[in-house]
Amino acid sequence: MTTTFVEPPADAVARDPHWAAKMARLRARRLPERAVSFLDDQDLKQRVTDAALDMAKARTSAVGRAPEMEVPADDRENWALAQPDVLAAQAALDEARRALAAGTLTLTFRALPRPAWEQLLREHAPTEEQADLGHEYNVETFPAALISASSLDGMSEPEAQELLDSWSDADAKALFTAALLVNQTMRADLGKG
Repeated sequence: MTTTFVEPPADAVARDPHWAAKMARLRARRLPERAVSFLDDQDLKQRVTDAALDMAKARTSAVGRAPEMEVPADDRENWALAQPDVLAAQAALDEARRALAAGTLTLTFRALPRPAWEQLLREHAPTEEQADLGHEYNVETFPAALISASSLDGMSEPEAQELLDSWSDADAKALFTAALLVNQTMRADLGKG
């Protein structure tokens, strides 16, 4: 599909002398993206929570010791952050965050241009029975096709179907929902200006 440049209507330019710049900005908009993360080891999340709590306690304790160490009030926060127990807690928190990041798998999806979206819907039209139930796409074939078409990670349709078939219902729904939402979430404010 080829997009051709069309001169703006003269009356639009007369109403808005900056129309060309506005149109250039509209053309330059990027398609929305959405990431979804999967974490197999929930203990990693708990370690970050525990380490953050330990850090907060160490910082509060250090700030509480500052008056007896005769630290001026406006220097207490910086002084507290330099205390050995606070530094150790921060190091533990940083390590817990690194472990969480390493244990998290993130997939990113980008919205399809409208013609590609509509083509995908046509290719995966609902069966008669599905249409009677109000579905706008084939619930068996569309999810994997959409995941693959929207994936920025290069996931193929067979790979998407494999995950949808082998993962728990909740994880499979999260995967499909991420691809679906990026294609259906409106980014326009339709309110009165």
